[in-house]
Formats: sequence, C-alpha cells, structure tokens
Amino acid sequence: MATVPSVSYSITVRLEVPAGGKAVSLLTHAVETAGGVVTALDVTNAGHEKLRIDVTCAAKDTDHVQAIVDSLGAVEDVTIHKVSDRTFLMHLGGKIEMQSKVPLRNRDELSMAYTPGVARVSLAIARNPEDARRLTIKRNSVAVVTDGSAVLGLGNIGPAAALPVMEGKAALFKRFAGIDAWPVCLDTQDVDEIVRTVQVIAPGFGGINLEDISAPRCFEVERRLRELLDIPVFHDDQHGTAICVLAALTNALKVVGKDLAHVRITLAGAGAAGNAVLRLLLAAGAQHVIVCDYLGAVHLGREDLDDSLRWIAEHTNAGGYAGDLRGAVKGADVFIGVSAPGILNGEDIAAMADGSVVFALANPEPEIAPDEAREHAAVVATGRSDYPNQINNVLAFPGVFRGLLDAQATIVSQEMLLAAARALAAVVTAEELGPNYIIPSVFHPEAANAVAAAVRESAGGRARGFTEA
Repeated sequence: MATVPSVSYSITVRLEVPAGGKAVSLLTHAVETAGGVVTALDVTNAGHEKLRIDVTCAAKDTDHVQAIVDSLGAVEDVTIHKVSDRTFLMHLGGKIEMQSKVPLRNRDELSMAYTPGVARVSLAIARNPEDARRLTIKRNSVAVVTDGSAVLGLGNIGPAAALPVMEGKAALFKRFAGIDAWPVCLDTQDVDEIVRTVQVIAPGFGGINLEDISAPRCFEVERRLRELLDIPVFHDDQHGTAICVLAALTNALKVVGKDLAHVRITLAGAGAAGNAVLRLLLAAGAQHVIVCDYLGAVHLGREDLDDSLRWIAEHTNAGGYAGDLRGAVKGADVFIGVSAPGILNGEDIAAMADGSVVFALANPEPEIAPDEAREHAAVVATGRSDYPNQINNVLAFPGVFRGLLDAQATIVSQEMLLAAARALAAVVTAEELGPNYIIPSVFHPEAANAVAAAVRESAGGRARGFTEA
C-alpha cells in the first residue's frame, strides 16, 4: 500500500450537485476527510438547478479509491454518475503507435516509398547487408523482448499482461532517446524457443532489450543471444540496474567521504539484478562484498550452489561469513537491496558503520521503510518516486541504446557499462551533490545525452563477444 496518495491511483469522479447551496464547497472537504488529494475540480455542465462537476483526486490504493468515492457520495444532494480510473484511461488502445516519417501525398511519393522504387533499395541491401543500418529503421530500432515471467514485482503474469509494461518501455525509449522500440511479448518460457524467436526476428532491429525474464533463465537467454547475434543484447533488469546503482553509489560515497575499494558492502539479492550489480561493482573496484539470498550469505561452504551462486561465492565473502542478512549488515558501510520488502528494520541500519549508505530498491515496497532508514543512515535511496534519490533504470537504458545505435555497435561490453555509470554520476555537479541528491532526475535534460556520449565513445571499436569481470 502506498503511504501517501499517488497519481498512479488517480480518479475522476463525475457527479451532480445543486446549483445553489454549499454542496460544491463540501466536495474538496469530503475528499480530504477521506485522506485523498484533490488535483482538479472542473464544472463540465452548468444549469439553473444542477451543476455537473468532475472531481479529480489522488488516492493511496484501490481500497482508498472506494473510500473517497463513498465520502463524496455521502455529501448531501450529491449524485455520482461515473468514476473513471485515469491510469486505465491512459492505457485505452495502448500507449504507442507507428507513424510514417515520409509523406505519402501522391503517386510519385508512393512510388518512391513503396513499389517500384523500394525495390532498388532492397537490391542494394541484398548486395551489401550492412546498408540495412543506413537505409532502414534498423539504425534506430530496438526490440523489447519479454516472456512475461518476472514483470515488475508482479511475478509470472504472462506475455499479454506484460504488454502494457513493454509499451511503457517503448514510450520511454522514444521520449528520452528518440529510439523506435517495439514490444515483443513471447508466449513461451522455453529458453530454446525464446532464443530462436529473437534470432529470426533480429534482422529488423539494431538492438535487443531483454525485459522481465526471470532468473536463471534470463542468464542463458542473454548469453546465447550474444553469441548468435551481430547486434547488442542488453538485459535492462541486470545491466540497467547495475549502471544506476554504481552511478548513485559513486556519488553517495563522495557525500560520506568513503572510497569504493575500502567500504564493506552487503548486497541482498542474488538474482538477475543482484548478479549484474555485483559484477559491475567488482569491475569498478569494490573489494569487500557479501551477497545474501533468502537462505543467508552466499559462501563456498553452501551445498546448494548453482553456477551463478558459485561464481558469486568465488568472487566475494573472502572471510567465509555463513550467517544471515542481519549479521552481514552489521558494521557494513553500504547496504544494497534488490530483493524483497521488509527484510530489515531500523535496528539493523543503526548497527551499520557510521556514515552508512542504504539503497533499498525493492519496488514498490523496499527492504526497509525509507523514513525508518533515514533515521540512521547518512544517505538513503529507493526505487520509488515519492522519496529523494530514486534509482530508476530509465536513467540508463535510453542513453545506452542511443550510444550503441549511433556507434553501430555489435556488442555491449563491461567497459561501456562502466562508462555509462561514470557519465551518469557526473551529471550531478559538486555544487548539487548532497544526501538527498546523489543521482539526477529521470527528467534531467542531460542524463540520457551524457550516457549516450559515454557509450558511443566507449563503443568506438567493434568486436564480437561480451567481456565481463
């Protein structure tokens, strides 16, 4: 449940009240009494006896919506006609569309855009396939691919239910980087089928963005596609998260006057995001990390280690700590959570080192309540938009793909990810840097451009394969 009203639960209530009397003045009071926030009040039809009014307000969740509607309905002489959920209205018919970039006003233009003129372009590409990047949408297009198995924090809800999220992702690509992205929601969770499907549609795209595919399947899908394709493959849940975390941590450590190579880091979560965050932290110079999953610390003595957990055990936890998360957090300088809600409390944060940094990134409910963490930690970040220091992947993936497409890159390298993180961190100036501003807003005008420029420069040389720590 949201702690404060949010526009994600925004409603418009159409109602009718007497033209005279005090009913209109009581509407705002009714919403506020129920704990909502009025954001607009519009008279849509006026008569001598009746007024039709649209009251728009923000609520905390669906139960709170009903409480607000009940409160409005209880106002004397008020008749409620319709309640509209503004979020659902935004999604009616989908959020994206295809538009032609060229005019088709007459037969001449049609003959160039389509037959017979288009045949000359097709033959040119057949002679030189590299021309597809120059003469088609491939130069500016990304496939956003999911199997619907790990959508947001909703779990395995399937490809159809994942489509609104993928549409949103495509809209973000366009808004922040001018990239044409297309949702590709696959009705299979078989690794072979996913890989083969993406392989056969890849000629139409300049890059592949894997999204909301559950671990450990996502690791194999990404690895095999990197080997098969000559376009970059980027798993945003992994690499987008890692870029943003490293950028934010770089600045947070400046705030508290500590160095990445010397701080003790406890990382909660050993799935897709946790694995990628860890690898990028180590590549950036972190040396003292303990990773915990739901069974506790990952160490070489555990008998349940798969390939992914074994790699973690081999590269972290040099002291062989075998306890639980709370024990791993005690005395740590940094806590990074990409795991589950409510697994820590204020006492755990109080037991960390002085000048501690807490990134509680489980969304929408973080590993510890942000207000509680802020009582003890010097810097707190979350994945939420209603607290300072929101770590949001939209700060990374549009710029990363803008740089990759501009450079006509064939791979995504570890060096590119590090360059993106450094560039994102540098968007926050020394004058702006502080406990409540360690990473720029998603609407910062320079964020995507800075990341794109860094990736473009790093991608100057082409090579196949993906280099990791």
